[in-house]
Amino acid sequence: MPQALDLHHPLVLEFPELRDAIHQLKTHDAHFRRLFDEYHEVDRSIVRIEEEIDPAGDARISELKHRRAHLKDELHHALKAAKPA
Repeated sequence: MPQALDLHHPLVLEFPELRDAIHQLKTHDAHFRRLFDEYHEVDRSIVRIEEEIDPAGDARISELKHRRAHLKDELHHALKAAKPA
């Protein structure tokens, strides 16, 4: 079984080059903050399932992973749009 650190996908580790933009949007954009919080909530749920803390079927874990990927795409798009050229 992978270690918990390997299971988590925090946004700042997914996009380290956008760390400043993440912080800026997190503190100044309510919509981004909601997406950011949901992304991390979904990520925590996935980790808890994969660590066998919370039970879930294959369909549920698949649904959560798809949601995390969708949120990650939305967040990345917002970050790229906000990042100065």
